Amino acid sequence: MKTLNAAVIGTGFMGKAHSVAMAVVPIIFEPSVGIDRTVIVDIDEAAVKKAQVQYGFREYATDWREVVNRPDIDVVVICTPNDSHAEIAIAAAKSGKHVMCEKPMALTSQDGEKMLAAAKQAGIVHQLAFNFRHSPALQMAHRLVKQGRIGKILAFRGYYLQDWSADPSTPLSWRFNKAKAGSGALGDIGSHIIDSARLLVGEFEAVTSVMKTFIPERPLPEGRFFGHKGAASDQKGTVDVDDTAITMVRFANGVHGTIEVTRNAYGHHNQMGFEINGTRGTIAFDYQRLNELRVAFADDPADAFGFRTIYSGPNQPYGDKLWPVAGMGQGYIDVKSIEWYNFLQAIAENRPASPNFEDGVQIERIIDAIQASAKSAAWERVA
Repeated sequence: MKTLNAAVIGTGFMGKAHSVAMAVVPIIFEPSVGIDRTVIVDIDEAAVKKAQVQYGFREYATDWREVVNRPDIDVVVICTPNDSHAEIAIAAAKSGKHVMCEKPMALTSQDGEKMLAAAKQAGIVHQLAFNFRHSPALQMAHRLVKQGRIGKILAFRGYYLQDWSADPSTPLSWRFNKAKAGSGALGDIGSHIIDSARLLVGEFEAVTSVMKTFIPERPLPEGRFFGHKGAASDQKGTVDVDDTAITMVRFANGVHGTIEVTRNAYGHHNQMGFEINGTRGTIAFDYQRLNELRVAFADDPADAFGFRTIYSGPNQPYGDKLWPVAGMGQGYIDVKSIEWYNFLQAIAENRPASPNFEDGVQIERIIDAIQASAKSAAWERVA
């Protein structure tokens, strides 16, 4: 079996998550190609030397440009702040490397289009890490929708609620900087629920939105700041991205919906979910209970009508590879491993991965329209 050599660029939370998934995917799924954790890259040499050992890589490096041009590297994994995604992905594509890129795709849809053009010209396999869509329960919802189990879709209500930035003392990381992040809660977590909505319902036609920044200043971090918590200084810096976005959606197929995203909702640690109403039933999903769907179907017995919980398990996508009994449950790394299995199989079979840069560009166009609507206070069409 052929083994691909991977370079992971970035040692933060997502660099760790992808590294663990790469280690786990051969054990659980037995993909048609292998993956070797060859080199991990970060500009901070102390951090990357530690990550090399902790994450199980053969080598470390501090210059991503040198690494993406190495002839022995087959796959580049981009886990850096959003402002560097386009540059790294384009360079990797020109060097003939397959690319796994963290979301959101880029700062703008224009940058995303350049990434897509480079990937197409190079003929590489490209995938975006919208990992939540790979959750077995969400895939089960997708199957039920496609089977017509809830009839014709009437409405979609989506949300992604977090609370890590609700505290004003949370330091000013790059995620609060428009030049590095592109947007705030909208791009960071809203892109996930937009991806799910496109998968389950269809393309967006037009949006109208309100966006707001609740905390305009935050303390500057002391030293390098990787995640959602860290030491803060007495000095403060300006937040120039959104803390929340609430959007009404008109889908191209006539369905109407709403999407709400915020990182300032106390008690909601990582609550991504949706409810889909149809002419014959309803499906509801909440990632904080990621092994469950809540369903109600019009043909349920009258004396037992109402929501009930069903569990993803061996009869669902990837169930034969995961755990043998429904209710044993999958977790975050299981979902990341499914993401990597799908990516590796796409490479092995020389076919497009999903979701890929084409999906990413369309999601960036939706984000552009939401931001434009928040400024115009009007409905904006999605390109």
